[in-house]
Amino acid sequence: MTATNSTGILMRTAPTALAAALLAALTLTACSSDGGEGGGGTGDDGKTGAATAESGKGGACTAAQAGFEIGPSSAAPAAGDEGAVPVTVTNKGEAACTLKGLAGVDLFAGDKSWALKPQEGAAQDSEVTLESGQSMSFTIAYVRGVAGDTEKSAKVDELRLTLPGDSKVNSFKWPDPEVAVKSESTLDATVGPFLPAGD
Repeated sequence: MTATNSTGILMRTAPTALAAALLAALTLTACSSDGGEGGGGTGDDGKTGAATAESGKGGACTAAQAGFEIGPSSAAPAAGDEGAVPVTVTNKGEAACTLKGLAGVDLFAGDKSWALKPQEGAAQDSEVTLESGQSMSFTIAYVRGVAGDTEKSAKVDELRLTLPGDSKVNSFKWPDPEVAVKSESTLDATVGPFLPAGD
């Protein structure tokens, strides 16, 4: 009789225990799912939103997707005169990209180099979007030095530039005469902001 009662109790309580276990499992699954969707969803939504916004204006333009043209320059005719070397950047990629800030430019004369400072008023936080096939340009303005005077001028033979947000260094031949030296670490030359090509 005890065995029967025990069996009867087991028979009656087993479905109840099973139902309780299933309910607990479903509750846990629901909580886990809600938590995952809530927490993960927010993160994913945030990332997706950021990516969408970013893709709308494009990521940073890189040398891998850009084409460069140096010049034609307005060479300074004589020592003390000002000259300008335009650099045109064309987006050859299929998607839009952005140029935020100024290009990094270094001028070289043999084994000596000088990092150029921004043109007065050129905003470091300016941002322009370059659509596929579109071009922007910036200008390297300089003062011509005295030929043969190694203290007052540098016989620049190379310019190296990096696009803002990119680390690849692009090297080009300097097309103009020597550049005046302000001090041992500074040339009389500056980098201007990105503007629509032709402006």
